[in-house]
Amino acid sequence: MQFENKVVLITGAAGGIGIAAAQAFAKEGAKLALVDLKLEPLQKAAESLSAADVLLLTGNVSKEEDVQKYVQDTVDKYGRIDVFVNNAGINGAFAPIVDQTAENYMNVLGVNVMGAFFGLKYVLRVMQDQKSGAIVNTASNGGLLGAPGMSAYVASKHALIALNKTAALEAAEYGIRVNAVAPSGVDTNMMRSIETNASPGQEDSARKSFEASVPLNRYAEASEIADLMVFLASEKASFITGSYYRIDGGQGATSV
Repeated sequence: MQFENKVVLITGAAGGIGIAAAQAFAKEGAKLALVDLKLEPLQKAAESLSAADVLLLTGNVSKEEDVQKYVQDTVDKYGRIDVFVNNAGINGAFAPIVDQTAENYMNVLGVNVMGAFFGLKYVLRVMQDQKSGAIVNTASNGGLLGAPGMSAYVASKHALIALNKTAALEAAEYGIRVNAVAPSGVDTNMMRSIETNASPGQEDSARKSFEASVPLNRYAEASEIADLMVFLASEKASFITGSYYRIDGGQGATSV
């Protein structure tokens, strides 16, 4: 129970990785504040948790006033934030750069970059006052590689890794650690969307192709990403900050 009585705030908490992270931290005794766009999916997610203390919060991470409010609501209930899992993200529409729309780019960057920035801005203020805390940002192997048709997503995750590094440097003097996880494909609804975007009507073929690009020949399970998040947020990672961790079944070993 390494997170007993610790407060963990998770965005994108009704999605696959978000739910898995909530479950993993709950098993370690954490008090949870879970954020997503709508209440009903959060309520469903909360049914799977063993945590005795769960706060459900709705908000749009791309709206600064929403972020400020759910951070304050968490502090109002629990008095502090010990861990922030900055997880909310979208993949957006697939298209070559020459066919991409400004609207799609702004939507993706709004959630994946501005949403992450707003979360860091307001949670770091709380943690700086505490002089303690750990943040785990959800990046992607798309933040390290290119991906045809996914320029908006790839650009956003490259930006998130840059934010991760800078936040770690700014937070270090306060005893706050900031790291990121960079998964390849994870067996969640987001990958179902990516498969459909990549090969409409041929999703099974797309899945096989994506899995074949991974040396372990499969997608990750959301629980495997969550386990890494728990480690990075724990005292077992007390000297790790400013880093990003590939969790990609060996896919990164095929590139420079």
